[in-house]
Amino acid sequence: MKSFLRIKAIMVKELRQLSRDRITFAMVVMIPLIQLLLFGYAINTDVRNIPVAVVDKSHSAAGRVITESVKATQVVTVTHTYPTAAEAEQAITQGVVRAALVLPSDLSQRITQGRTVGQWLVDGSDTMVSAALLQLRNMPLQELITYQPSGETTFEVALYFNPSRRSAVNIVPGLLGVILTMTMILFTSAAIVRERERGNLELLITTPVHSLELMIAKIIPYIFVGLIQVAIILGLGHFIFDVPINGDLSQVLFGTLLFISASLTLGLVISTIAQTQLQAMQMTVFILLPSILLSGFMFPYEAMPVAAQWIAEVLPATHFMRMIRGIVLRGADLIDLWRDALWMVGFTFLGLVIASLRFKKSLD
Repeated sequence: MKSFLRIKAIMVKELRQLSRDRITFAMVVMIPLIQLLLFGYAINTDVRNIPVAVVDKSHSAAGRVITESVKATQVVTVTHTYPTAAEAEQAITQGVVRAALVLPSDLSQRITQGRTVGQWLVDGSDTMVSAALLQLRNMPLQELITYQPSGETTFEVALYFNPSRRSAVNIVPGLLGVILTMTMILFTSAAIVRERERGNLELLITTPVHSLELMIAKIIPYIFVGLIQVAIILGLGHFIFDVPINGDLSQVLFGTLLFISASLTLGLVISTIAQTQLQAMQMTVFILLPSILLSGFMFPYEAMPVAAQWIAEVLPATHFMRMIRGIVLRGADLIDLWRDALWMVGFTFLGLVIASLRFKKSLD
């Protein structure tokens, strides 16, 4: 009986302590709720509304009918039109579109003869997107009464950057973003908390170091840690899994530095909010889950609802997934991907300002 009372007393103490720890209590509720919403609504393996371009060299009514037929499948959304296939290929490299439908100038003759009516130029670096577009290869064209295919496919398909459709080619660069998100945020999210728990915060208060200087000093050592991880992942991915590195290594370096800086500043903001290292770890997990599920690492960005895409656009991992895959697999550079690069620069600056202001406020 006395043993039961002692156990009950400890249980009551733990429950009261948990109820007073607002951040931990919020994580207990929010983590399963967020996972349920993400997997129930945001995660969808049925790829829809893939942004594509059309190059209609025929300028004919048949070309417009084919374009409308392709749009009616809801697999793709025509967002751009280009006069030449070369411009469409450049748009694919820059990540503006994921594929391009090229209709030749002799389209009417091809329809009459029952030949292949066009060609899809597809970004094959994402295997799920390329698989969805490959389904359009044999799509029927009932709108064209005279079109009777003679054993050939309706469209030819050219897979760029990953013609063999190996999953490792898509996963390894994306894994770089996931690992950096996890480690960089986790390292710095405990930075200020660790100083507080060790009793060093009072010493930092008495030093002439400004808040912004402290935030920058906390970031710089972990940048080198992140670069070591980049070298390990890309190096082993290239030599073991034969993942091509089509872009310039300097572009990989600069793009990765932008993402590391953004992730580290996010960790610092968490560190100024959390009161204990346990809370910092819980908040890191809260950020990590959407970063993995919504960034395009596991599931296509285009298949997500609009609301999930808005959330994804806030996460640094989403922009880095586009950048690193664009540079490593498509041979793009930061000028081609300037929107994502500029966003991460702004995120880093804003994160530093918020972290330094919050730290200064906590000193008061």
